Amino acid sequence: MRKLLDLGNRYAKDSSWKDFALVKFCVFAMGLAAGTQVPDKYKKAAVGAAAGVFAATYIPLMAKMFRIAFGREQVK
Repeated sequence: MRKLLDLGNRYAKDSSWKDFALVKFCVFAMGLAAGTQVPDKYKKAAVGAAAGVFAATYIPLMAKMFRIAFGREQVK
């Protein structure tokens, strides 16, 4: 558990406001997809949009996390 917390601290230290904005969009999209309370007529479009936003934000976030975890993050 300690290693995960250290990894989170390194990620936060090496991140900019743009990275945290991506995290917020990613979490929002996941919550929207999980708790969609729209009429059935629009549910498919809402979940599809949320899935698109989630994928577009999750991939770069995880790429950076793996670079940090395996020591390949470039120094700013």
